[in-house]
Amino acid sequence: MFSLGVATNRDEWVYDESKVALLKKVEFFVKTYESERRRWGRSKAADGTGDFVSRTIKWTSELEAHLERGTVLKAHPDRVRRAIYRPFCKRWTYYDEVITHRLYQQDLIFPVSGKWSNVAIVHTQPGSQKPFMACAVSTLPDLHFVGAAAGTECLPFYRYEDGRRIENITDWAVAQFRGCYSSQSRRAITKEAIFQYVYAVFHDPAYREKYKVNLKREPARIPFYPDFWAWANWGKVLLEVHLGYENAKPAPLKRIDIRDSRSRDAEVSVVPILRADSNHGTIEVDSETTLSGIPPEAWEYRLGNRCALEWVLDQHKEKNPKDPTIREKFNSYRLEDYKESVIDLIRQVTTVSIETVEIVRAMKKAPR
Repeated sequence: MFSLGVATNRDEWVYDESKVALLKKVEFFVKTYESERRRWGRSKAADGTGDFVSRTIKWTSELEAHLERGTVLKAHPDRVRRAIYRPFCKRWTYYDEVITHRLYQQDLIFPVSGKWSNVAIVHTQPGSQKPFMACAVSTLPDLHFVGAAAGTECLPFYRYEDGRRIENITDWAVAQFRGCYSSQSRRAITKEAIFQYVYAVFHDPAYREKYKVNLKREPARIPFYPDFWAWANWGKVLLEVHLGYENAKPAPLKRIDIRDSRSRDAEVSVVPILRADSNHGTIEVDSETTLSGIPPEAWEYRLGNRCALEWVLDQHKEKNPKDPTIREKFNSYRLEDYKESVIDLIRQVTTVSIETVEIVRAMKKAPR
């Protein structure tokens, strides 16, 4: 079983850095929808909802169909949950069958209720316009994990059905691996080891280059490399590094703080920047703080068309929301409120990037 990441069609409404701010948006969304649903019920309009509904919220054809059917919406705080929106960037999201737009089969991977624990490999969907990438997640992934023009497929280690946790790798697959590597009898090949092996292969630069055309056209196929356990061990370490990025040892970057007198004297916020200079190994956080000493290899770890550090910077910049209602009523994100946690994340993802590149470089020397 596999699934696409969740598609919201209204990211600015259902994702936020703040759980409180997210709930305020959802409550406004539900209130507006319910007002329009009641008005629709009284009007008995025959020519459709297109020119009828208030555009103060983001409508889709599916949401308008719910309005026509009379679907009642309520805001449920317990449906707010953590999701991984972009590489190494978690946010709060509102997970709801109507408001989220399309959940696909994510309920079978990361259930909305009950106790569960799971790990999944997310990778670039065939047909995407961006280079093939793979990453590991332990919480709900977004369809556009590496941005627009690239869908994301999710391959979980477990699936949940009727309250039961089932290993998602088939017995047939285990038989294929064991049959191929029967002479490598150091220990039995398990489903967990296969999962680790696949994750390593997806990071192999030779694999990505050799099959780059195939990966854009069809589901990924897995080769049998000569040394199964070497690749499984690499995959195990990569999974630990990528899943544990929030607990990674911060890289010892040099922090330079110089007071922004103009902003401080005017009693206004310092200017947010979040700009990288890979040639000099620096990141300007804002008009007061710069991080330096970022090693060249930290910029080599790429997911899609950006390196991991660039994803972190992009996702924490202050941006003018495209949705007019969000822009007017809910544009509350300010980098200064999250500055220290963003700096910590930059240091952690620097460590993750360096460790990933070290493993990928070792892969290049492996026989195939």
